[in-house]
Amino acid sequence: MTEASRYLIAIAADVAAAYVDTTGPRAVLLTGSAAEGVSDYHSDLDLIAYYDRLPIEDQLEAARDSLQAIDVRVSPGREALLEEYALRGIECQVAHITIFSWERNMASVLEECTPATNAQKAINGLLDGHSLHGDDLIQGWKDRAAAYPDGLAMATVEHYLQFFPLWLAAERWDARDATIFYHQMLVDSSLNLLGVLAGLNRLYFSTFQFKRLDRFVSEMHSKPARLAVHLNSLFALDPVDAGAELERLVDETLTLVETHMPIVNTKPSRRHVGKRHDPWTRTARPPSTEL
Repeated sequence: MTEASRYLIAIAADVAAAYVDTTGPRAVLLTGSAAEGVSDYHSDLDLIAYYDRLPIEDQLEAARDSLQAIDVRVSPGREALLEEYALRGIECQVAHITIFSWERNMASVLEECTPATNAQKAINGLLDGHSLHGDDLIQGWKDRAAAYPDGLAMATVEHYLQFFPLWLAAERWDARDATIFYHQMLVDSSLNLLGVLAGLNRLYFSTFQFKRLDRFVSEMHSKPARLAVHLNSLFALDPVDAGAELERLVDETLTLVETHMPIVNTKPSRRHVGKRHDPWTRTARPPSTEL
């Protein structure tokens, strides 16, 4: 654990105590880099407080006053709200949510097997999080989330099983003045690769503010060799080499799906693998345009 994380955890304990005294949450969870022990001196502080009923503004203000918070911003909501403020030079984000709403979000993933939602990011935060209050309640949620549903695995693989074939005519990108589009497709395809592999490895995954690639990939048991290295390299290679590397990663990932989840149809995703678009040639005589 980094020194910055230790410092943030100590501050988080003070923040949690202030809310326990004034707003009465049933549980408080520390999430993010501080809970994971990887914070640096640019990291912020992320907490979630869980309630039967959301606190009123006077209660929130009392907690902030006791902490001497400054630069306060509040985003209200019916079942959840977010406070953002500075505390001892640290940016703090404290989310407040009803238990009903949180458990409904969990059910959308664990029971309804809905892929590609921010709820999966929240579940990752729960599993990596550090309880500051209401240990039994938080541990019950962690135990529930630890059982990754088979239906979610398949739904996740099928949802992300789409890749833009940058390799088909890689030479055309420079001539098209399409730098932004090219990188957009590179990002989308890279995230879709991770999504497919997340489902295959039964890991919760969200594309929202995705970070810590190395750690995420290290948790996978089925993956292309040196996956993190090769994904990062895509953004440094020229379009021709990047296209070929992406094609190889797609091919290897599809093979893993076909091996470990053969019920999933990979044929549509394979239709461009191994293919290239050749440029057309001008004929000696243009075709007639007469109708």
